[in-house]
Amino acid sequence: MSADAIWITEAEVVQLMDLKEAIAALEAALRDEAQGEAQNMTKTLLQYGKNNLHAIGGKLRQWVGTKTWTHTQGGTCPLLLLWSAEDGSLVAVIEAFALGNLRTGGISGVAADWMARKDARVMAIAGTGKQALAQVGTMLAVRPIERLQVYSPRAEAREEFAKKAREELGVPAAACASAAEALKGAQIVTLVTRASQPFVSATMLERGAHLNAVGAIAPDREEFAQDVFDRATRVAVDNLPGVQQLSREFMTRYASRGWSEVAPLSKLIASGRKRSDADDVSIFKAMGMGISDLALGAEVVRRARERGVGRTLPQPKKVKPRLTEPRAKNPV
Repeated sequence: MSADAIWITEAEVVQLMDLKEAIAALEAALRDEAQGEAQNMTKTLLQYGKNNLHAIGGKLRQWVGTKTWTHTQGGTCPLLLLWSAEDGSLVAVIEAFALGNLRTGGISGVAADWMARKDARVMAIAGTGKQALAQVGTMLAVRPIERLQVYSPRAEAREEFAKKAREELGVPAAACASAAEALKGAQIVTLVTRASQPFVSATMLERGAHLNAVGAIAPDREEFAQDVFDRATRVAVDNLPGVQQLSREFMTRYASRGWSEVAPLSKLIASGRKRSDADDVSIFKAMGMGISDLALGAEVVRRARERGVGRTLPQPKKVKPRLTEPRAKNPV
């Protein structure tokens, strides 16, 4: 019988892992993917009204797992389930909202470390929702960011976020009244919105800027215009099949012309090629992929077991289903 599984809460995830550690775990998993040691389950999405049901998963070394959640106007409650790839036993159930922030922020950090200028000191961010602060934190972990320029269409949201970034991350931050103002002078640009129409064009981007586009993860959303691709000398994605099925920006650009210009981030890392002085705009698109969640989930479980964290869950017992009502005994 396999060891008992554990339930790990949001608070315990935060206790067990920070963004720098998430970045390291994610890069290691991407190297595993490049070597054939990790596989993704293509992301699935069901849209119902204004809400979305998501499921992603994959295999990483001795683990397999899935994360599922529904995104509604009232919020979301994602869960990551890990099993043993060898015997199918349950390993862990992890409350995965904080884990998702670490994963989405961390994968942007890995991408920026490989694709952005080494001397990038100004960051622009469009979007001030629940994922935004982790996106800023991860850039601070990989580049010497000295200034943050914040855009949201709502003045109170951008002012509040700039204040939060100053207080919680210690980075000088300014609220900007337009996307163009926010992007001016920025060497790293992060888009983390639910926009349905593009609001960033090629002329807004500085020479040599790196763009992390991580917000539009459904076919009815779009953050940047097609002319941005015209300036791109490097284009990478977290998971190519997911982008091919769900990113309107990328489907519009590449569905008819072919996908040879788009590289999985794992392949880029395996090649060892970072940005050169000849590169102009670089683009990284993240849709979310199972390997990322498994990488962080497996590391969180390892640390939880070492430190005695988490609530023990007994392995489910297999019970045969009752197919019919039992027959009454014949009267004597």
